[in-house]
Amino acid sequence: MGDRTAPGTAPWRHAEPVMGTVVSFALRHRRTPELRTALGKAVALLHEVDREFSPFMPDSAVSRLRRGESGRADTTPAVRRVLELCDLAHSRTRGAFDAWADGRPDPCGLVKGWAAERAWRVLREAGATDACVNAGGDVRVGGAPGPAGTWCIGVADPRVSGRLLAVVAGRDLAVATSGTTERGAHIIDPRTRTPATGLLGATVTGPELLWADVYATAAMVLGAREAHRWITALPGYALLTVAADGEVRASSDFPFAPLG
Repeated sequence: MGDRTAPGTAPWRHAEPVMGTVVSFALRHRRTPELRTALGKAVALLHEVDREFSPFMPDSAVSRLRRGESGRADTTPAVRRVLELCDLAHSRTRGAFDAWADGRPDPCGLVKGWAAERAWRVLREAGATDACVNAGGDVRVGGAPGPAGTWCIGVADPRVSGRLLAVVAGRDLAVATSGTTERGAHIIDPRTRTPATGLLGATVTGPELLWADVYATAAMVLGAREAHRWITALPGYALLTVAADGEVRASSDFPFAPLG
């Protein structure tokens, strides 16, 4: 397209603290008024999602829902839509993802990927075909960062702080990781109400960040053997896991960056 930067130019970047993390944007395009407006819309969308879904804001729609001050039928349209997606996630993951695990709705495990995917699509629809959105390590990319390359996304090794386990490469791809590196064993198996301890980390790649994020969380609950069998029934998605005993397994079609 006509407003791309010259070959070799570094992407235009922006970082936004929101949703309890930092969401970063990289666009390999000139800073046109149209793309500035689109970036502003993408950032505003993320803050709107935070206001509606944050469990830490007492007046958010989700907080009111969890307190019983509103119901599923009379909450906001966005929350109703996300709860529908949570129902679908529960079905697709065989119960390993459950937004009602504690008896009250908690869609936080789905919202970040859903919001980041929507923000990326705002940019895409405005003409930013070469763009990356990184929501605290969950990444959505399209196009390329340069005229002859692909986006490369590092996957942290949960066994050794500061070390990379793998590098993922792709041009139209979502990458989401769930694990114990940042917060310890914080993922609860909703089927047993006990911590999921079989895996140290799970990374899922696929065409949509919403589902890559959900599936990575579900894989942590399912464990390596069941998760790798299950992921094969999900077209376009691939899985990389690190077990508690250190074993690393990857789907045959996992998009590793080529060596060298």
